[in-house]
Amino acid sequence: MRRFEEIYAIAADRKGGAEALEKMLSIPLSREHLAKTTDDRWLAAMTKCLFQAGFNWKVIEAKWDGFERAFLGFDPVRVSFFHDEDMDRLLSDTGIVRNGAKIMAAVENARFVCDLARDHGSAGAFFAAWPASDFVGLLQMVSKQGSRLGAVTGQRMLRSMGRDGFILSPDVVARLIAEGIVDKAPSSKRDLAATQTAFNTWSEQSGRGLTQISQILAFSV
Repeated sequence: MRRFEEIYAIAADRKGGAEALEKMLSIPLSREHLAKTTDDRWLAAMTKCLFQAGFNWKVIEAKWDGFERAFLGFDPVRVSFFHDEDMDRLLSDTGIVRNGAKIMAAVENARFVCDLARDHGSAGAFFAAWPASDFVGLLQMVSKQGSRLGAVTGQRMLRSMGRDGFILSPDVVARLIAEGIVDKAPSSKRDLAATQTAFNTWSEQSGRGLTQISQILAFSV
């Protein structure tokens, strides 16, 4: 496994130099800012990402105002109490993508967000407090307790909200394989643990968070 500065040099060379590379990197939100993000925005992000999964993102984006109306601004408490009449209303609403399984997942995630708010004060407080050194644990928790938020869907949801974390995109996985950390896209507990250890090591070497390390790995391929 290369030291981070070596991988950074590869990425910088591919992207026209260090200055150009730095301009391409994202800056996650601070924990304080993340904790203040309201619960309705967490539910909205979960819903958008699960509807985008396996679907044309441009269609979801074009219809997003319709989703906001149909799901009552994504108020988790109100959505958590959706019943059969609400399901019928949503399934007949041409302003959204009428996928019954994903609509039900959004309702289930409203209950998930409500549970987080009950136990931690808010969903934002929960996500902000989870340590970056165990990001894999956070992904596993979101996948287990949320609905249809496993794998890259959960990773993209957290990234979209400004939470520091990695996305195991094909390019990131290719770099992990090249560094001998895994031999395929990590899904087993062993491979995910090895991935977390590698990111923690690179974070110690560079002083960077998981988001920027993830992006630099992708740009190095």
